[in-house]
Amino acid sequence: MEPVSERLWVPRSATPDAADFFSYRQDLGLSSLVAQILISRGMAADDAPKFLAARLADLPDPFLLPDMSLAVDRLQQALAGEERIEVHGDYDVDGITGTAVLLEGFRAMGAPNLAFHIPLRLRDGYGLSAEALRTAAELGTRVVVSVDCGVSAHKEALIARECGLDLIITDHHQPPESLPTALAVVNPQRQESKFPFRDLAGVGVAFFLLVALRKRLRDCGWFEERTEPDLRRLLDLVALGTIADLVPLQGVNRILTRGGLALIESGQRVGIKALKQVAAVKAVTCGVVGYQLAPRLNAVGRMEDAGRGVDLLLEQDMVRALTTARHLDQCNLERRELEAQTLRQAEAAVAELPAEHTHAIILAEEGWHPGVIGIVASRLVDHYYRPTVLVAMDGDSGKGSCRSIRGFHLYLGLQACTEQLSSFGGHEMAAGLSLSVDRLDAFAAALEAEARLQLSVDDLTPKLRHDGVVLLEDIDLATLRELEQLAPFGMGNPEPLLVVESVRAMQVQTLGDKHLRFTACQGAFSHPAIAFGMAERRDEFQGEIDLLVSPQINLYKNRESVQLRIKDVKLSSRK
Repeated sequence: MEPVSERLWVPRSATPDAADFFSYRQDLGLSSLVAQILISRGMAADDAPKFLAARLADLPDPFLLPDMSLAVDRLQQALAGEERIEVHGDYDVDGITGTAVLLEGFRAMGAPNLAFHIPLRLRDGYGLSAEALRTAAELGTRVVVSVDCGVSAHKEALIARECGLDLIITDHHQPPESLPTALAVVNPQRQESKFPFRDLAGVGVAFFLLVALRKRLRDCGWFEERTEPDLRRLLDLVALGTIADLVPLQGVNRILTRGGLALIESGQRVGIKALKQVAAVKAVTCGVVGYQLAPRLNAVGRMEDAGRGVDLLLEQDMVRALTTARHLDQCNLERRELEAQTLRQAEAAVAELPAEHTHAIILAEEGWHPGVIGIVASRLVDHYYRPTVLVAMDGDSGKGSCRSIRGFHLYLGLQACTEQLSSFGGHEMAAGLSLSVDRLDAFAAALEAEARLQLSVDDLTPKLRHDGVVLLEDIDLATLRELEQLAPFGMGNPEPLLVVESVRAMQVQTLGDKHLRFTACQGAFSHPAIAFGMAERRDEFQGEIDLLVSPQINLYKNRESVQLRIKDVKLSSRK
């Protein structure tokens, strides 16, 4: 199997309707370029004001989530009786931040006896742990609240009941056909959910649990003698987990993330301030969170104990926070080295795949680290554009991480391979599984067959979706400042991507070993441009070319200027 070399440039939508375009320009006072981008993304003019405002006041009623009243009733009782509450989270950033959100929120509402448990990835594996539940009961816990896990934990839910624990599951993963026997299962993905937004991250579900609990406590007079907590202070954690989990930054997630990014920027939380310092972060964006802050939190869960991440986020002392943040930074360095080694092995294995494996990549190796195979699977998807499963084998069994491409729903694909799997869970683009060695070949064949059913040859060609064609003269600082209203950018709300046709690249220079810098010229107009990781394609920047660009505001020595970040290049279509 060869890496993909061709990427199709595809407009997000057809040519904008003239009436819609006029409405955006006249009624909303937006520039032609911003109107074009919003229309290309299918947004009606009536919906644009609410999208641009992204107000917390527009968040939906948390009691529309299934079982929310049951969960809140039990937590209210636990607070009144000063019962021990234990939060059980997951070891990724979503689980870490969700655990911290609940602990801080419960404490602010007056819970005197709190604890948390996050499994060790290498020892315990994903999800609720029977052993941890038994230990919690022995320590006097009466209520366990899960975060980012539990919706498939049938056996563990029964064990919790046997131990006298009231189990409240908060999760966002795809539910199985039957739910665990728990006191409450709060999950927006449940079919009967009336919540108007299904794509919350686990930390988002946890946040809405707190919003509902605060409302119930307020209604019963709980805060007449106590300070009512301002839950907006938790939005930095919500944004961190939401961005890291790659859920769509639309609707509710957009509102939560926009408010949270401002808190991360302000540096009010000691733990995040320390994390920003060790990562040398200056300005905070979704990209900075996703590629600089989140990986350091993720790394400690992949390599050691994710509980250290929770400790960091709840830390109040800057000296201790910096010590922990530096430890997380070291874990991230070790993770990157291990990831590079595993990627080399995986790419060598792809080259040896049988010819019949054309639509999916399934690889397994003894000794692969379970903490990095998910990242490596993502790298292989980038290189080969195929649904990818990497399995870390350990004796007679293995644990796998899966990543997908547009058009192949991973959870449903794994559901079609149930007979070959010991367990699995996840959602459309990412999932995890476990299986025995003797079922590996059958699983690979079954998933390949399912991929062939779902994916055409055209589906296996990556597509770069853009927001239309523009002229260089249309891209100026005023327009780019207006474009910032569309942020935060990320999954489901990508940075504007535009086509500039019939351009010449002047004064092309190589930066370091991998990047290019040049001036993009179109008629009498020009802008500086940078092409990260494209030094090997320098010969393609000859003659008249078309560029796929993401325009940016570049700040250098307190001076702002337009800069084009190049995503792809091809010979001009007008030649």
